[in-house]
Amino acid sequence: MDLPLPPLAMPPDPLAYVIIAVGMVGITIFILGKVLPADGRPPLLTQLTLGLGVIFGGSVLMMSLLYVFLNSNGTTTWTLVLLAFNFMMMAPAGFWFVSLILFHDRRVARGNVLWPALLAVDATGVEVLMGVLFTYGGAATPLSVLNTIAGGLTSVWFLWSMAGVMAAVLLWAPISRAEQGGFVALTLAAVIAPWVPAYPTVGGILMAALMGGVSAVLVRRLARGRAGPEEARFFVGLTSAFLAMTAGGIAVAATQASPIAASAFGGLMALVMGVESTYLYWRFYQGPRFRPWIARSVEGEAPSGEPVPRPLASGDPGSLANR
Repeated sequence: MDLPLPPLAMPPDPLAYVIIAVGMVGITIFILGKVLPADGRPPLLTQLTLGLGVIFGGSVLMMSLLYVFLNSNGTTTWTLVLLAFNFMMMAPAGFWFVSLILFHDRRVARGNVLWPALLAVDATGVEVLMGVLFTYGGAATPLSVLNTIAGGLTSVWFLWSMAGVMAAVLLWAPISRAEQGGFVALTLAAVIAPWVPAYPTVGGILMAALMGGVSAVLVRRLARGRAGPEEARFFVGLTSAFLAMTAGGIAVAATQASPIAASAFGGLMALVMGVESTYLYWRFYQGPRFRPWIARSVEGEAPSGEPVPRPLASGDPGSLANR
């Protein structure tokens, strides 16, 4: 009996794919570690511009590699890859230099959502491109555009890579315990998602079990009156995300994993990951109101000598859970 494993889209020699995937995830996590502040202060705009440029350069390189698979003209396509590689090496430094002139030593405003959203789109986009690229390159026969998009958005190359990035960010995020639990559930949903188009019954059962467990915890917390207004809004958003993912999974099962339904489901997962990322990055810029799972700085003093707000545990009077 074959195990119901998700489609890995592994080529005959997968070593290069695995190395690139692990490398891209590692680079993304490293850059996020630099632009998501550990000292309670938003990062410099120049620093964030450099990080965005590096991730964007990786996206350009991914697009050029995808073009290699789509076009058999070796001389032209590999020239584009070399140009894209040069762009990835030089463009971020150029963006950073221009930002020094434009932004000087300004920092991201604490209430600003634009920069966290740009960072989320940048980081999610490069993982989407990697999923599409690897799905097409790993297929035994050439795929149509729609099948390539559907396979890429529901592949482990995209979803598991995003889950890895989100897991790392969650370890650092200064968010409440209730928020941590909700985002862990969303991250687990990304791990489960590749089963939905491949084995709708298995994927549906796993998604239903995950959503049922999360719903039970949320209802219990709301019934006990332990959730403040901010947490209540977060719970509404979390529930909406799970309902949307469930509807997408039902559509996949009802259409027997048609390319259109699979593309819509994968696109919905990408949207959920992007919104989750934006919220998490934005929360980093609000200061350490809660104690993260893994603290990345010494309490008491920021690098500039400014006092750092003391992180609050979920049981402290200033936490969301007690408001």
